[in-house]
Amino acid sequence: MGLRINDTVPNFTAETDHGTIQFHDWIGDSWAILFSHPKDFTPVCTTEFSAVAQLADEWAARGTKVIGVSVDGVEDHKKWKGDIEKYGNAAAGFPIIADDGLAVSKAFDMLPAEAYLPDGRTPADSATVRSVFIIGPDKQLKLSMTYPMTVGRNFAEILRALDGLQMSSKGVATPANWVPGEDVIIPPAVSNEEAKEKFGEFETIFPYLRKTKAPE
Repeated sequence: MGLRINDTVPNFTAETDHGTIQFHDWIGDSWAILFSHPKDFTPVCTTEFSAVAQLADEWAARGTKVIGVSVDGVEDHKKWKGDIEKYGNAAAGFPIIADDGLAVSKAFDMLPAEAYLPDGRTPADSATVRSVFIIGPDKQLKLSMTYPMTVGRNFAEILRALDGLQMSSKGVATPANWVPGEDVIIPPAVSNEEAKEKFGEFETIFPYLRKTKAPE
C-alpha cells in the first residue's frame, strides 16, 4: 500500500552531502519538504534544485526545511551542487540524500520493492523518483505530487500549497487558486454559531460554502 495523506512518513537513517541524518530527528518541530530526483547531472532536475535554492528565504520564513533525494552517491551530489548553484546563482544550502541503495525511494513508494539500479543505468530506470512530499511537524504526510521527467516542477505552486496547508492547520480550508491574503473557507462541520464565535463575520454563499477573513 502506498503512502497516503495523514500517514506518518517513514523514519530512516541516510547519508547526505551534509552527513548522516535520522529523518524524523532532522525534521524536528518544523515543516519539511522532501523532493526527489532519479539521477544527478540531469537537465530538468538541475533547474529544479536551482529553483529550490533560490527560494531559501521563503522556506525559512515558513519554518520549513527542504531536503533533496537523488539516486546517486554523496560525492556526485557535492559535484552536482556546483552546477546547481551556477545555474541558479544561489547557494544550495539544503542537504541531498544519497539514495543509491533505493531505500528511501522504496520507503516512500516511488519505486517497487524489487527495483534495482542496473549497470550503465539511465534516469529512465528510476523515472518515478520525481515526487514532492510536504510533511507537517507531526511527521505526517500533508501533500504529495509526482511529475514525469519531461515536466519541470512549479515551485511557486509548491510554495502556495505549503501556505495553504499552514493556513488550513488553523481550522479552515482554502478555495481554488487561493493565495495568502484572500478569504478562506469555513469547514462544513463548523456550525454558524461556532463560526460566528471563532471567526466573527462571514459570508454564506451556499449553506455548505461560507467564507471569512483568514485568521492571523
